[in-house]
Amino acid sequence: MVELRYLKYFLAVAETGSFTRAAADCFVAQSALSQQVARLEGEVGARLFHRTSRSVRLTAAGELLVPLARRILAEVDDARAELDALTGLRRGRLRLGLIQTAGGATDVAAVLGEYRRRYPGIELHVRTAPSAEMVAAVAEGTLDLAVVGLVADRATTAGLVRQVLARDPLVAVVPGAHPLAGRARIALTELAGAAGEYPTLIQGARGTGLRHQVEAAFARAGLAADQSFEIGQIHDMVRLAAAGVGITVVPRSAVRGPGSCESLTTGAAVLALTDRQAVNEVSVVHDAARLSPAGAAFLAVLGTGRVD
Repeated sequence: MVELRYLKYFLAVAETGSFTRAAADCFVAQSALSQQVARLEGEVGARLFHRTSRSVRLTAAGELLVPLARRILAEVDDARAELDALTGLRRGRLRLGLIQTAGGATDVAAVLGEYRRRYPGIELHVRTAPSAEMVAAVAEGTLDLAVVGLVADRATTAGLVRQVLARDPLVAVVPGAHPLAGRARIALTELAGAAGEYPTLIQGARGTGLRHQVEAAFARAGLAADQSFEIGQIHDMVRLAAAGVGITVVPRSAVRGPGSCESLTTGAAVLALTDRQAVNEVSVVHDAARLSPAGAAFLAVLGTGRVD
């Protein structure tokens, strides 16, 4: 019978493309991990990886085993969670995906703090990635749920349940010397027409809900959003705009209100947009068919985790 740790180590190598990185992620010696993978290959009777001095690639047998291994490990986790539920939520694991949490109508940091207080025995595994990537991970079963910034169709296409947490209007942040800096509200066509010495649009990372919403807003205005300047963190986008590098478009909660980076807007102007569809929608997504008790408990805490 194949041992579960063989499958765990096999997936770690498949996902990292490296025995060295997989061993580090699994907190085992590389030699031990290599031996376990070799034993798995002996059990299944096929080579799972093409190994060279420079690369590690899956064989056809390895490609076939990846989804099966993920399903087996997910089902074992589900079984453990169901057994935990019989005696109360005293142990288990929550695999959570999070977008950037600064600002917003839902204080996810506070929700996590409350969750930790209520369920100290639950092991938290939290990752931050582009929203599209995290939705795929929930659909695949490698995340229990995720707080993402996506419009409805992406989560629905993946067959997930989606609950809207907040709808956050987008605003433009421009340098203080920008010709439109004195305005309260503008159209994106005006922003493009008055670009002058600030032609650069500072964009968020590809695959994020914010990037999707900003580009959709530019498309509605009949404009092509600049693709040349990409930054992973919202606060860096705001700082660069304030420093005169260019202009940016971010959720209003990122620059106004509790938990925001409002202090970074010194020397910049924050302008509302006339486009009422220009909204960053934050949702939590999960697969109802395999939501663990730990995940259900997080949803319950999240339902009371809003702040005014």
